[in-house]
Amino acid sequence: MSRIAFGVRLANGHDRLTSITCIDPSKGTALSALLFYSEQDPAELWSAELQSALPSDIRVRIYPDLGDPTDVEYVLCWQPKAGLLASFPNLKLILSLAAGFDHVLQDPDRPVHVPIVRIIDDTLSTMMSEYAVYAVLGFHRFMPQFQSDQSNKIWKKRWPNFTPDTHIGVLGIGAIGSDVAYKLRGLGFQVHGWSRNPKQLEGISCHAGKDGLFEMLPQCQQIVVVLPLTSETRGIVNKETLAALPEGAFITNIGRGGHVVDEDLLAALDSGHIGGAFLDVFNQEPLPADHSYWDHPKVIMTPHVAGEIVPRSCARSIAANIERYRRGEPLDGIADIERGY
Repeated sequence: MSRIAFGVRLANGHDRLTSITCIDPSKGTALSALLFYSEQDPAELWSAELQSALPSDIRVRIYPDLGDPTDVEYVLCWQPKAGLLASFPNLKLILSLAAGFDHVLQDPDRPVHVPIVRIIDDTLSTMMSEYAVYAVLGFHRFMPQFQSDQSNKIWKKRWPNFTPDTHIGVLGIGAIGSDVAYKLRGLGFQVHGWSRNPKQLEGISCHAGKDGLFEMLPQCQQIVVVLPLTSETRGIVNKETLAALPEGAFITNIGRGGHVVDEDLLAALDSGHIGGAFLDVFNQEPLPADHSYWDHPKVIMTPHVAGEIVPRSCARSIAANIERYRRGEPLDGIADIERGY
């Protein structure tokens, strides 16, 4: 809350420092603040969009302008530095500037009683599914090979598999993964979806658990990873799962870098068992300059851009969630720490 301090002369002649809370007369409520923290995102643009979308009694601050820490009730952040979240005694919500929230858990001092909320936004889902479709179609139509042929002045025709006979496996069929699956199904592919617990998606062959994973993988010419990063999904793309795929299969990862055991994927690429990899996320970001992915002829890389957060669209969903919180209603995207999503 915003406060103004002033001195008061008491009847006994002593002075006392006191304060008053600033009230927004239009709302009749105490002013509060939302702090924006990200070293990668356009802070000024976010500030303008948030201030336009939020209730008028909430002021947006951009780190390092903390102001009075007691005013800060909401923090919207990407990879908050250790100790930052613990600086605000009246913090009510931690708003993740992403579809996931594992980056928030890296802060060992975060107040564990404060709920974490993920971004839930149709624009984000659309962007990620577009990226996945682009990657799948590129591999399906041999675009990486044609680019290589062009560089080497080679004129060579290549014929894709018949689309209805091509099986694509989507690992992770939550909001984003199911959107990916349906878009691929709409293009005529045979689509499989895998999740840790049983799910049903119309027109999608669904599999669950470890047995279901190894039932699905041998059928798939391509897999797309859209999973949350949890203790159970970390390293899921490893020597064992790669070996279960058919010879020449392709992999797209738009989930988290931690899903892939880099050494195992590189070995499978070098052996020819895996035909190519389209990677948007990595175990270490930015990717070190000496990493083997940079120069690998079968790897296409992008710098974690599959699902960029669009400030205008997401600011509205963030504001709507804050208003739900104030009314005591269930929140969209509330994080389940134990389950990891």
